[in-house]
Amino acid sequence: MRYLRMLTNAALGGAFGAAFVAVIFLQLNPELPLVPSVVVPLYAVIFLFYGAHIAVAFYVLLVARELFAREALSPGWLSLRLLAWESAFVAAGATLLMWFNLQGFRLEMDTETVRGLTAGTAATAVCTVLLFIIAVVHYSVGRRATRAGAMLLVLAGAASLALPVAARGLGRAPVGEPRRTAVPRIEADTSGARVVVVLFDGASLEYIAPATAQGRLPNFGRLLDQGASMHLTTLRPTQPAAVWAAAFTGKAPQRNGIRSAATYAFGSDPHRITLLPDMLFSYALVYFGVLDEHPHTSKDLRASILWQVLGRAGITVGVVGLPLTDPVEPLPGFMVSDRATSAGSVRLALEGQDLAYPPRLFERVPLPPDRPVPGSDGPELGGVPPDPLLSGRPGPTARDAWFAALAERLEAEYAPRVTLLRLTGIDLAGHYYLRYAMPREFGDVSEVDQRRFGEVLDQQYAAADAEIGRVLASLAPGDVLLVVSGFGMQPVTLGKRLLAQVLQQPALTGSHERAPEGFLLAYGSQVASGKFPLGSVTDVAPTVLYLLGLPVGRDMDGYARTDILRPEYSAGRPITFIASYD
Repeated sequence: MRYLRMLTNAALGGAFGAAFVAVIFLQLNPELPLVPSVVVPLYAVIFLFYGAHIAVAFYVLLVARELFAREALSPGWLSLRLLAWESAFVAAGATLLMWFNLQGFRLEMDTETVRGLTAGTAATAVCTVLLFIIAVVHYSVGRRATRAGAMLLVLAGAASLALPVAARGLGRAPVGEPRRTAVPRIEADTSGARVVVVLFDGASLEYIAPATAQGRLPNFGRLLDQGASMHLTTLRPTQPAAVWAAAFTGKAPQRNGIRSAATYAFGSDPHRITLLPDMLFSYALVYFGVLDEHPHTSKDLRASILWQVLGRAGITVGVVGLPLTDPVEPLPGFMVSDRATSAGSVRLALEGQDLAYPPRLFERVPLPPDRPVPGSDGPELGGVPPDPLLSGRPGPTARDAWFAALAERLEAEYAPRVTLLRLTGIDLAGHYYLRYAMPREFGDVSEVDQRRFGEVLDQQYAAADAEIGRVLASLAPGDVLLVVSGFGMQPVTLGKRLLAQVLQQPALTGSHERAPEGFLLAYGSQVASGKFPLGSVTDVAPTVLYLLGLPVGRDMDGYARTDILRPEYSAGRPITFIASYD
């Protein structure tokens, strides 16, 4: 019977822990209103997942204590001694989680949210100290605990939950639709020099620089030697949709509406979670189907993105392979969504008009190759096939090869003044094969595996280098090439690798969840050479606007990096501003 009483106390500790997790979800998602139709289903989802695990952890600790302690534990159905200690440890863990999320997502939150989370963290820390004092007192007096002590425990526990919720507020409306009708038309010179932007996911200067020093990647080396280079800080969560939205709106996530890769539904209420907490394995909720994931589309943008601005200015633009381009929208030029390769050639041929502009584009251009059967286009790692778009053979991925060829063909047809092309082969290779390119970071890579897979990542960098060489050959005097990596790649931590094995997930070895820096390389006759101070991904859009002679929005968070240009060029071209493109 006493083991059953331990279980009831452990269950209450789990319920208290789940309540704190729910508070953290609410803190990071201030657009969720504090109404029963939102709070109740949210807590139910969190209790079933986190509450159950916390309760099991407490119960295991109590049983382990019975096995090793000299004095048997015989708690009541509601033991104040146990609940006091459980509450204190749960509140301490919640304080640390609030602090880690505050530091990790500071750039993704507006000032009011940061202020509320800071105040909530401080309040929870104070309540944690009080709960530990109560736990010590109850441990000292034992069964002589009074009703006053029990009431104090309840009040302290309630305050530790209520105060951060009060600091957070009742919820506020999300960022609204941009008011584009109020934006004056910008008259631009449509016959000026071209700007070509080649974008990479997961590329790192720390990998490129040594390779160029060894005589590999000659075109990257040309950019480093004769052009401008800088590291770029990125965002957390480091996901392509959020990073590239910030880069091409020039605005931080809380202002452009894209805070992560998707929104997450948790009940029948239309409100959704827009940012999952860090340090809580929260993506397991998606993996196990507890939360319903809805990837972002172009309709979720709450700020004007670069190709919209250029289109309104009458500048011809070509966009290939970027996120947030589904459904496509009319613009002077062409657009092919990044989801075109995942749709399959049959759908593109029959109904893929929302994935490319102009309409019926896929009736006159080659369709992408259908995805190969997983495992048939490359080596298998530990019984888990690599991504089906990634081949173990030399050359770009099927996705990158098709997008690069498509961009080259459409450039010749439309002659856009601005071209944006995104390639992801380096990112895919980094996720699956980083350990074989950096065996010292992992320590358990055999020589056989190094020989089999050690060159896969190099091959993707070589394919990227070849694409840069093609673009360099097409540049005319005055044209500018920008090569941008939105984020780098790092080894997956040991804990995450072990968790992946437990969940039987693919054996990923590279990750960008800790927000490794990306980079910007610039090349052209008006570009200065050398290394420049650290920038941000939000600097990309303002810099492109400046190169095109367009004003920069005063409400943008990024800056036009005129320091990468030759003084004689930038001196005669002052930065101009517009209040907002929204």
